[in-house]
Amino acid sequence: MNIHGIDHIELFVGDAQQAAFYYSAAFGFTVSGQGGPETGLADQRSLLMTQANINVVLTSGLAPEHQATEFVLRHGDGVAAIGLEVDDAAATFAELVDRGALPLSPPRTYVDADNTVVIAEVSGFGDVIHRLVERRGASSAFLPGRILPTGNELTMAEPLVHLIDHFAVCLPGGELAATVEFYERVYDFLNIFSEHIDVAGQGMNSVVVQSKSGLVTYTLIEPDTTLRPGQIDEFLQSHRGAGVQHVALITDDIVNTVDRFAHRGVRFLKTPASYYQTLEDRVGVVNAPVAELARLGILVDLDHWGQLLQIFAESTHVRRTFFMEIIERRGARLFGSGNIKALYEAKEREMVTAPTPLAAQPDPDPAVTR
Repeated sequence: MNIHGIDHIELFVGDAQQAAFYYSAAFGFTVSGQGGPETGLADQRSLLMTQANINVVLTSGLAPEHQATEFVLRHGDGVAAIGLEVDDAAATFAELVDRGALPLSPPRTYVDADNTVVIAEVSGFGDVIHRLVERRGASSAFLPGRILPTGNELTMAEPLVHLIDHFAVCLPGGELAATVEFYERVYDFLNIFSEHIDVAGQGMNSVVVQSKSGLVTYTLIEPDTTLRPGQIDEFLQSHRGAGVQHVALITDDIVNTVDRFAHRGVRFLKTPASYYQTLEDRVGVVNAPVAELARLGILVDLDHWGQLLQIFAESTHVRRTFFMEIIERRGARLFGSGNIKALYEAKEREMVTAPTPLAAQPDPDPAVTR
């Protein structure tokens, strides 16, 4: 079984058109495909958003009984499916089911003159499914006959993010060990990192599992139930169960990316000025002005291989659940313990002080292609 990487993610949202406008205006994604009842996608509207190697499908249900409608009613907008690149979807489906995954949708084939796409679905965590995707063909058709290319111009002249680094997954207390074992046994993932964070009388346990290709990574998190409730408990309550708290997007230049996104209206979590006073004493010389890192709120940490720079965006959802992270790896392969604690603290401050989130008014971005 070879899981090569992330083919796409699908978000179930209340209004696909509205969500597409936000991800385009704020994060620079381009609408590159669409489908609905007229293309054979019954009772749904789906829009394909792309940026470099990242594919995001936004789907809204058009009927009360559609799975997207039910998901949004229960959880709010969020990640409903993670598409995994495989060589043979039918064989991988059979192997995963034999290992203990629940079969959700058997292999289906979609074809056009130049492409064959085979898709099958199996269980993951909570209500999030894993979609096995096999692609064969000469062109880049996403889902032949179902999601049709729109031919829209790029939102930005050049991409600012280009790949999904990891997913942070919140689990109810007591489910972490079993979920780690499930991914090791069924998906052949490796346990590559574990951490306990204790902040101001609350805390969490986390384990990072990763595909052998190194291109699919889940940070699995559960609250420490021996301590007082905190942000993980609040996510689980607001989301009504396990789910993806955030998706981390990789950039090659985090200072430029965060600055550009901020001008486009993205709000990022703040970090106290004191964090930066001894930054280079902790992590060594950083190839970026510390004053710029402080202005933008970017955190820096390191592991045995190099430095890691990252920042959380604020959630724009009324439940304050799902949000994005921007991350730059300068040689680092894992997750720095200092950043994990600092990000936890930043999110905790937001949960305490932030009002119902609204996107900031974007400033003009001269690099936008209109």
